[in-house]
Amino acid sequence: MRFRRDQLRYFVAVADDGQVTSAAARLHMAQPALSQAIGHLEDDLGFKLFERHSRGVTLTPAGVVFLERARLAVEAEDMVTQAASALARAAQGAIEFGYLGLPPSVTNPALIESFTAAHPNVELDLRELPFPSLPTESWLADVDVAIASRPTAGKDVWSVPLSVVPRVVLAPRSHPLAERAEVAVADLLDEAFIGFHESVDPAWAGFWSLDDHRGAPPPNLTAARSANAQERFAMIATEPAITTMPECHAAVITKALPTVAAIALADADPTVLTLIGREDRRGPNVDALIATAKEVSALPAVDGEAAPTPGS
Repeated sequence: MRFRRDQLRYFVAVADDGQVTSAAARLHMAQPALSQAIGHLEDDLGFKLFERHSRGVTLTPAGVVFLERARLAVEAEDMVTQAASALARAAQGAIEFGYLGLPPSVTNPALIESFTAAHPNVELDLRELPFPSLPTESWLADVDVAIASRPTAGKDVWSVPLSVVPRVVLAPRSHPLAERAEVAVADLLDEAFIGFHESVDPAWAGFWSLDDHRGAPPPNLTAARSANAQERFAMIATEPAITTMPECHAAVITKALPTVAAIALADADPTVLTLIGREDRRGPNVDALIATAKEVSALPAVDGEAAPTPGS
């Protein structure tokens, strides 16, 4: 049986959401078009996938069985597409380079300068990523490499530590902490922190609200939650709450947002900015970048091993 393009992807999205309307919004398509596509799929299959009701849809027994196979097919198609894209970039002499908030030329200029000098014919195509989600290998699916503070360990994910960067506190200038030149972790544990969206890797997110020192999430989080760096920058400017951040990011943000203050954080464990990527994205160009990263970094390499816990 042949399926029309994206039929299985549409089915998985509706099954995951339990509603055609919300799935359509996530797929960036009209609700009637999605309903029609699901109806065509059911006609092609010869059985019903969903029971419709006023609250949305639920899978039929046959739909439950079919979902498991459909999800595997969608994942396999994604893997083939991603592998083809990676091979095409390698053939064209390009690396898809992911980053969070600030490009690697700002956070790790020595890596970029050394690599471009040694490999002038390799193009670095920059892509801003959302905050890390789980599993880490899926978060990295659309890029060949990325620079970030270490995300949670992932299967077949390599990493090369680049630099150790202190965490600092960002707070509105109207906040009492903003008057201080330096604070200790103990001064911050009961403060309100800017929250992260539920899709973000909780261990990675918790590192920025000092969960690694508190041993638990903060007692107060903002109602608004950020899923990417741009949303977080906007919340820093508007929310009466604090966050920690790598010092190199904070220096740029405070220049752009004069209503925000950066305060030194005396005793917090620093973050480690790390070059990371998937093993199945490695090729001559990525291997050359890894070699350069090891040359410019004074930190022990963990190439070929799963990425450590954030900040470790």
